Amino acid sequence: MLDYSKYKKAAAIPEANSMIETFRAIGYSVEAAIADIIDNSISASAKNIWISFEWLGPDTWLSVKDDGHGMNNDEIIQAMKPGSKNPLDERNNKDLGRFGLGLKTASFSQCRKLTVLSKREFMQPACWTWDLDFVRFSGSWELIDFLPDGRFNSEINSLNSGTIVIWNDIDRLVRDLKKEDSKSLDKFLIIIEHIKKHLAMVFHRFIETGKIKIYFQERLIEAWNPFLLSEVATQAFPEELINNGKVSIKGFVLPHKSKLSDENFKKAEGPKGWNEQQGFYVYRNERLLLAGDWLGLYRKEEHYKLARIQIDLPNNLDSEWQIDIKKSVARPPLNLREQLRAYSGQVRSQAVEVYRHKGRNVKVLPGQKFIPLWTDHKRGDKWFYKINREHPLIEKIKDQALTDPEKAIETLIRFIEETIPAKSIYIKEASDDDSLGNPFEGIDQEPIRKAMKQIYDKLISEGKTDSQSKAIIINIEPFNHFPHFLEFIN
Repeated sequence: MLDYSKYKKAAAIPEANSMIETFRAIGYSVEAAIADIIDNSISASAKNIWISFEWLGPDTWLSVKDDGHGMNNDEIIQAMKPGSKNPLDERNNKDLGRFGLGLKTASFSQCRKLTVLSKREFMQPACWTWDLDFVRFSGSWELIDFLPDGRFNSEINSLNSGTIVIWNDIDRLVRDLKKEDSKSLDKFLIIIEHIKKHLAMVFHRFIETGKIKIYFQERLIEAWNPFLLSEVATQAFPEELINNGKVSIKGFVLPHKSKLSDENFKKAEGPKGWNEQQGFYVYRNERLLLAGDWLGLYRKEEHYKLARIQIDLPNNLDSEWQIDIKKSVARPPLNLREQLRAYSGQVRSQAVEVYRHKGRNVKVLPGQKFIPLWTDHKRGDKWFYKINREHPLIEKIKDQALTDPEKAIETLIRFIEETIPAKSIYIKEASDDDSLGNPFEGIDQEPIRKAMKQIYDKLISEGKTDSQSKAIIINIEPFNHFPHFLEFIN
């Protein structure tokens, strides 16, 4: 360690207004900001949390009240300090915070006046406000003793202990909205509905276990569990421990639409819709951090939309997983990526099967064998499809061909047309742009050459010239893949 006594020092206190405006630009969504406030309520052992607002156009306010242990005057001031916690400090294993910035950065991202009113049991309430207009005016890191509305005094006094966080001047949300304008109100209510859905998802474990109740405008928020555990058709994979047992992963394949009621299907799509909700769900201390993300391992694709995988982390792995201030980003360590890929690959494969078969149970009774008309197989690194020659239908058509060849051929063509495995082909094509092979790729191409020669001879016999015949053949599928054979036809 350096001997710092030998060096000159100079204070480098950040400009209050500039720094706070920087905090405002961290990038919170309004729903993530409110979730961060609720984290503090949970850490304060709250059992009930009430979110309220009053629509007043640009003067709309919003509050988050809880019945946690509350704070005294000095504790409020400490909590209002940016960086009130050191992220390197050892924390309680149930603590949902890390940086000591959540309350401030989350609130500043949405409003210009942040008020915290709180009381400990058997103590008088205390109140302090960050007013960003005052900070800009004074240029100093100073709170003001300001309560925006006296109604909050009666609310805090109705609790034995608790805290109310109040947002005023919510400029990022309602600055351009007009109180008497119905379209403005509709826009605001859409945002409010999105907030409710987000909270129902982020805190669903707390709600399901009865640890907390969250009320929005006095109405209880119901939990939204992304894994549809109540549905009998949901397929759960065994839990697996990784990272020396510190991290658990558990996969789920959700039921196909055909297995769900219209109401449950709509509900199950989540805040972002079916396609966007696929992927990993990263939890820390039961709190959902990241919902529906393949963590850079895969792209989101339609045929994997039924795959959702739960990851549980303790809070002492925040640094390893690069959990950000907003609690909305997580990046697994490089040494765990292959383990995550191996496990998720199994879940994704099963999700594709459910999607492909529309939820039908393709498992047959004991002693029976499922007989597909089409089978897929690999030649090298490419996928191909072929008719199952042992299919009973093929045997029937062979018999029919002995007596009525035209009808047999028509029957075969009709079944080929109606049973082409389009969904399976689409899935493989979407998964890898170069996964499907071209006709006769990797096998003997003599049948192609012979067929091209036979058609060439027929065209010549009909009076076509050499160049005319070859021009016709090169535009016939699958001969278009083999233009080089034309050089040897004459």
